[in-house]
Amino acid sequence: MKKIILKVEGMSCSACSNHVEKYLNKQKGVIDASVNLVLAQALIHYEDDISIETLGQYIEQSGYKFGGIYDEKLENKKDNQLIYLIGFGILIIFIMYLTMGHMLNLPSIPFLNMMVHPQNYVLFLASLTILYLIYGSDILIRGIKNLFHKSPNMDTLVAVGVLTSFIYSFINLILVMLGQTQYVKNLYFESVCMIIFFIKLGRYIDQNSKEKTKEAIKELVGVTPAYALLKTKNGEEKITIDEVKVGDILIAKAGMKIAVDGKIVKGSAHFDESFINGESQPVKKTVNDHVVAGSINYDGMIWYEAEKIGPKSTISEMVHLVLEASNSKMPISKLADKVSSYFVPLNMLISLLTFGGYLILGFSLNEAIIHMVTVLVVACPCALGLATPLAIIVAIGKASKENILIKTSETLEIASHIKTIVFDKTGTLTYGQLQVNKIYNYSSYSDADLLNIVSNIEKNSTHPIAQAFDKYFQQKLEISNYQDLSGVGVTAKIGEKNYKLGNSKIVNKISQAYQEVAKELANLGNSLIFVAENEQIIGLIGVKDTIKKEAPKTIKKLQEAGYKVVMLTGDNETTATIIGEELGISNVIANVLPSQKVNYLKELKENGNKVMMVGDGINDAPSLTTADIGVSFQSSTDIAANCAGVIITNDKLDRILTFLKIGHKTLVNIKQNLFWAFFYNTLMIPIAIGFFKNIGLEINPMLASLAMMLSSLCVVFNALRLKRIK
Repeated sequence: MKKIILKVEGMSCSACSNHVEKYLNKQKGVIDASVNLVLAQALIHYEDDISIETLGQYIEQSGYKFGGIYDEKLENKKDNQLIYLIGFGILIIFIMYLTMGHMLNLPSIPFLNMMVHPQNYVLFLASLTILYLIYGSDILIRGIKNLFHKSPNMDTLVAVGVLTSFIYSFINLILVMLGQTQYVKNLYFESVCMIIFFIKLGRYIDQNSKEKTKEAIKELVGVTPAYALLKTKNGEEKITIDEVKVGDILIAKAGMKIAVDGKIVKGSAHFDESFINGESQPVKKTVNDHVVAGSINYDGMIWYEAEKIGPKSTISEMVHLVLEASNSKMPISKLADKVSSYFVPLNMLISLLTFGGYLILGFSLNEAIIHMVTVLVVACPCALGLATPLAIIVAIGKASKENILIKTSETLEIASHIKTIVFDKTGTLTYGQLQVNKIYNYSSYSDADLLNIVSNIEKNSTHPIAQAFDKYFQQKLEISNYQDLSGVGVTAKIGEKNYKLGNSKIVNKISQAYQEVAKELANLGNSLIFVAENEQIIGLIGVKDTIKKEAPKTIKKLQEAGYKVVMLTGDNETTATIIGEELGISNVIANVLPSQKVNYLKELKENGNKVMMVGDGINDAPSLTTADIGVSFQSSTDIAANCAGVIITNDKLDRILTFLKIGHKTLVNIKQNLFWAFFYNTLMIPIAIGFFKNIGLEINPMLASLAMMLSSLCVVFNALRLKRIK
């Protein structure tokens, strides 16, 4: 099975995207297709023997234009949309003056006066109307094509309304040309022009707003440089990113960006990786450390070997995660799509019934047609089509800026229903590596000097505890007579002094005072290291996997927000209980195997809980998949990250609170959008039919097209409020 994102041009509402999606899913070789209206894309899973050209043909056959494979560089192509819009906007003002100026007692154009020169007037107006028909030909063609495909959409409503008005007006034009000038008042060419113009204007504004929602994706793509510096036999050569191959040795000088993901093979420098980890603090990296494309080299010069290029790079993976999330559909979105699929044919039926009803009741053909066209125009489900996808895109863009990558949009909806949050311990609530937790210094050395002695000696050890002292290495000391005593510790000599580092067995005798301190540290979950100099204890150091700095505050806020918090770990009960107490978690379950974690999560779900699992290790992968939402981190194992629905790219636990808030706000926003979209149609259709004529409340096709545009703008601006989530 393969996966690809293709561009689909010409969609304007949810009925359009529904039609393309249904059509693609029926085609041979297509396993699954999901069409995104806002991004104008189709995410397609397809069989290996199907070509991209065939998929493009399927899109064309559905009535829309195939725009090729999505280009993650997001190049902005210049188009003449705005120029045409301005030109036809000026023209529409002239048409309004020509057809309505006499109502305001404005001076008329002598040779185009409808009462004095009716033939000139109708011919000139018809000529302008044909220009507008050409301008809106994409809408009309798609509308009629979808009608023949038995998948009527918004374009179908507009096409039927516009063509009906034009044909009716054209018949009256012929009558005027034959001398029956009284029919000059039965022309609705201006309505045709205004409907097309307002729809084009509305779509331009919508598209402009949608483009703003892609800023997060564009910023991600813009992180990487366009060129790289390749090391060659003769020195160095500037090449484009596309020319870089896996295994190439690239050069990054001070101030340059890393071109592709790779591994340092020579040199060291400090790097700004804030776009990945959210931290402004530069990170020092040296030989064998990995560098990420887009990070900035602050100082020094390095050579690095290209490892991940193109679609496999970190940035590309982040971009595709955002795109795939926006292409997936929320349950509430599927509901809106289903309603929309019935909405368009229902509105067409209402318009036909309106037409027939007016004729049966004895009204003129002219009035019947006008009300039918008004119903068709006002019933266009533009706002309904934008309600869900636009909110999703804005929310996902906001989340990505907050260092949260959301793989599927369903996750956003589920987030608002989460009741229980289950945390793994090691690497999730704690740093996952031993660190110096407590020092009892009984020597004349400062703490820094004492730790420097220990770190110099421990550098020779392969024991995991030795890594806890790496960052305390300050000054190199001459070590001699180093000896590793298995299960006890290590011994070494610095100058004329003999040192012993290890557990209580490393020293001959421990006084009662030291024993009390050792017991206290052990009870707090520390591993103990006695430091002896010439057989005298000079220090006692507690080493443990420490809690992440932001963990206690995050747990407290989650509990205050009403979430049940559970710590689920394979660690021993004593250590787990201590960590749980420090974090304020009373629900601690220890000594559990991966399979037991899964069973616990299933039990929670069976009891009606919506469960979020937060973990980072390979052993957490089954649990992350089982939970309603799995959350992992950028630094997690690949397996854990692949199984999670949400990835926190800066490894900060407080992003969980942000994610839950975004999910809740997004669902509320979508419900608001859907309410206003349905409310608009419920309110406007009876007015368009003419039920409120007696109280002077009625509209014509021109006003209907304006009202339709304003309703879409309400939805757009409401969705964009999600950008302001704090």
